[in-house]
Amino acid sequence: MNISAEPIIYIGIFIGVLFLVEGVYLLFFGKSISLNNRVNRRLDMLDKGVGREEVLEQLRKEMQQHMRSQSIPLYSLLADKAQKAAIAFTPRQLIMIMIGVGVVAFVGLSIGTETEPPLRIAASALIGVSAVYIWVNHKAKKRMALIEEQLPDAVELMVRSLRVGHPFVASIQIVAKEASDPIATEFGVISDEASYGRDVSDALKEMAERLDLQDLRFLSVAVSIQQQSGGNLAEVLDGLAKVIRARFRLFRRVKAITAEAQWSGKFLSAFPVVCLMVILVNDPGYYDGVLDHPWFIPACFFVGILLTANLIVMRILTNIKV
Repeated sequence: MNISAEPIIYIGIFIGVLFLVEGVYLLFFGKSISLNNRVNRRLDMLDKGVGREEVLEQLRKEMQQHMRSQSIPLYSLLADKAQKAAIAFTPRQLIMIMIGVGVVAFVGLSIGTETEPPLRIAASALIGVSAVYIWVNHKAKKRMALIEEQLPDAVELMVRSLRVGHPFVASIQIVAKEASDPIATEFGVISDEASYGRDVSDALKEMAERLDLQDLRFLSVAVSIQQQSGGNLAEVLDGLAKVIRARFRLFRRVKAITAEAQWSGKFLSAFPVVCLMVILVNDPGYYDGVLDHPWFIPACFFVGILLTANLIVMRILTNIKV
C-alpha cells in the first residue's frame, strides 16, 4: 500500500507559516506588543524616555494606518481586522510578510511534494494570504474580547474617580494608568488627545466607531448627553457599567447555549474533508476510476459549495445579537 504524505505536508507548512508570522511579530516588537500586560504599552514607551507627543503620534498611526490603505488591492479584506487588532506592522510590511511566507511555503512544497509548478505557486499564494489573514483575525478577536471584558471595570473605575471629585478627563487618565492593555492604551490615547485640546466625547465616539463596539457607543453617547444637558455623570456611568456587565453575562450565556450548534456546523463541514484526506493518505489511487468522469469536477465544486453554505447558515443561525 502506497501512502502519500502530501496532505500532511500541506497542513504542516500552513501551521509552520502561522508560527513564522507570530515569531516575526514578536521579534520586531517583543513582549511590549502583547495583550493584557501588567504595564501597558503606552506607559512602557513613556518610561523608555519617548516623548508624550511622539507616543501619541505612534499609537494613532498604528490605530489608523490600516483603514487608510483599503485602496490597496486585496488588502481591504484585511484592513478592518488589522485595525481592530492594532497590528503594529504597516500595510506594506503585512503585504511583504504575505509574499515572504508564500515563498517559504513554495520552497517547502517544492522540497516535500511533487506537484506541478503552477499548482505549487497557487497553493503557496493561498497559504501566504490565508495564513496572515487567520493570524490577524485571531489577534483581532482576542483583543476585542479583552476590551469587552475590561470595559465594565474601566467604567466603574471612572465612577469611583468621579465620586471622589476628579474631573472626567482625570478619571480617563486613571484608567490609562491603572488598567492593563489593551483598554489602558486606548484610554491613554483619549487622555493625551484631550490634553492637546480635543473634545473627549468626539475622541470616545471615534474609538467606538474604530473598534465597532456597541458598549463603547453607549459610553460615548452618555458622555455626550451629559456634556450638553448636565447631570450626575457618575450615576449615569454607574448605571451604564451595570448594563454593560449584564450584557456581557448574557452574551456569555448565549455563546454557551449556541456552542453545540456552532461546533456541529464546523464538524459537519470538516468531517467530509478529513475523510477525504484520510482516504487519500491510505489509498492515493482511490478516485482514479472516476477522475475522468465528466461529472467529477462539477460534483467536487457542488460539494464544496454545500459545505461552505452549511458553515454560513449555521453561523447566521447562531449569531444572536445581544
